[in-house]
Amino acid sequence: MADFSKIKLDFPILKQKINGRRLVYLDSAATSQKPRHVIDAEKEFYETINANVARSVHYLSEKATEAYETSRKRVADFINSDENEIIFVRNTTEAINLIANCLDFKKDDEIITTIMEHHSNLVPWQVICEKTGAKLK
Repeated sequence: MADFSKIKLDFPILKQKINGRRLVYLDSAATSQKPRHVIDAEKEFYETINANVARSVHYLSEKATEAYETSRKRVADFINSDENEIIFVRNTTEAINLIANCLDFKKDDEIITTIMEHHSNLVPWQVICEKTGAKLK
């Protein structure tokens, strides 16, 4: 079982107190907090190879592209997938919209979800249903 008190120590932002109480952050759907190793890796990227990925042929761009593609391979290996099946997006909302708009829904198709969904996983399906005549259940 995970020791969450140890995991929390990896998140610098959670060390602060608000109104005398330790910060508890529960809005990860909007912005997820970063552990120290992610902050350090991003800092190193911005300080050493910050450049457009796959859009130029200069040294920094090639290094940034190499790092990006290495990340894709690591994710693919971690979930036992092919690299060409990994798509990086900015957030879950963007991913849901991408998926919703790539599927070929037709009139009377059914999209099944729950009443507990965050709006970012409800509104795209509502829009698809309005456009296609599919039914949201």
